Amino acid sequence: MPSERASIALRRTRAAAKLRERDFGALLVSPGADLQYLAGYQLHSSERLTCLVLDRSGNATMVCPGFEAPRAALAAPDIDRRTWEETDDPFALVASLIPRSGAIALADQMWASFVLRLQDVLPHRDFQAASLITRDLRMRKDAAEVEALRAVSESADRAYAGILERPFAGRTEREIGADLAELLRTEGHDEVAFTIVGSGPNGASPHHEAGDRRIAEGDTIVLDFGGAMRGYRSDITRTVHVGKTPGRDEQKVHDVVRRAQESGYAAARKDASAESVDAAARRVIDEAGYGKFFIHRTGHGIGLDGHEHPYLVRGNRESLEPGMAFSIEPGVYIPGRFGVRIEDVAVIDADGSAQPLNRASHDFATVA
Repeated sequence: MPSERASIALRRTRAAAKLRERDFGALLVSPGADLQYLAGYQLHSSERLTCLVLDRSGNATMVCPGFEAPRAALAAPDIDRRTWEETDDPFALVASLIPRSGAIALADQMWASFVLRLQDVLPHRDFQAASLITRDLRMRKDAAEVEALRAVSESADRAYAGILERPFAGRTEREIGADLAELLRTEGHDEVAFTIVGSGPNGASPHHEAGDRRIAEGDTIVLDFGGAMRGYRSDITRTVHVGKTPGRDEQKVHDVVRRAQESGYAAARKDASAESVDAAARRVIDEAGYGKFFIHRTGHGIGLDGHEHPYLVRGNRESLEPGMAFSIEPGVYIPGRFGVRIEDVAVIDADGSAQPLNRASHDFATVA
C-alpha cells in the first residue's frame, strides 16, 4: 500500500487531471475536508486566509500566514509554501499563482468574504464550485481511506458496547449523551460531532437534541452518535429498550427496521443505483404498514465529511462503485410514542458487495 503522503499526492495528480479535462485553470481549497483530502492538513477556518492552490499542471502551493508555516510544513512537507504577513494582501498572492486562462474552482465551503476578495483580484474570471472537480474523487475511497473509516467505525462500536453497561433509568438524555461522548474519546475519537439520545416519544424525532427528559423503565431509546479520528467520520445508530422485555409494538417495529436494513445491504452492490438501495429498504417498511413513518432517505455518503456523496435516496440514479462508503439507516418513527433506527457505515468492496464497517450487534438490546 502506498504511504499516506504518496496517496495524498496521487489525489492531487488526479485532481489536476480533472482540471485539464474540464478546462479549468486552478483549484483553490480553504480549510475543510477538501484541504485535508488534497494536502493532509487539518485546520480550523479563520479570518486569515490559508489556501491550497493546485493548478492544471499539478503544481501545488500552500498560501498561509507566516506564523502558520511551521505547522503547514509539518502536515504537508511535500507541498511548496508561500507565506504572507499581517500587512500583506494574501489574495493578490493567490492570484499570482493562478494560470491566466481557464475557470477557477473554489472550495464549496469557502467563506463568502474570501470569494468576494478573490473576485476583486481576479476580475472577469469564471468561478465554479470545487465539487465539480473533487466530488467524484472523494466519493471513491482509496485503500487508506477505507482503513481509516474501518478504524473509526470500530471505535464507535466499542463506545456502543460501553454504553450498554451504563445505567439508563432515572438519568437524563443529556447525561447519556455525555457518557457516549466520553466513551468515544476513550475509544480513540479525537472529535465528537453529535450524540443523539431520543428517549420515548423523543425518539420519533430523527435528529432529536438530547435534553433534560428523564429516562424511565419501558422507554425505547434511539442512540445515534459519531465523530472523527484523524478527520474520518463515524456514524452509528442502535435502538435500545430500558427494562427486561420490549413491548410488542416496539419489538415488531424493530424487527421490521432490521429486515429493511438487511434488504438495503442486499441491494447495495456494484452497478446498482443509489436509489435502488433506498427502494429496497423502503419496500420492507411499506409492506409492513409503516411506510408513512419512514420520513428520511436510507443513507448518505461518509468520509472526511459526515454527509457527502453518494446519497441513497429516490431520484439518485448514480451507480454504486467499489470504494464508495455510505450509511444504511432505515427508521420508523411513531409520533408521540417512540422511534427505531438502525445504522451502519458500509463500503462497496472490490468484489462489488456492501460490507459493514460497523460490527456492533443489531439486536434490540435491553439496558438497566
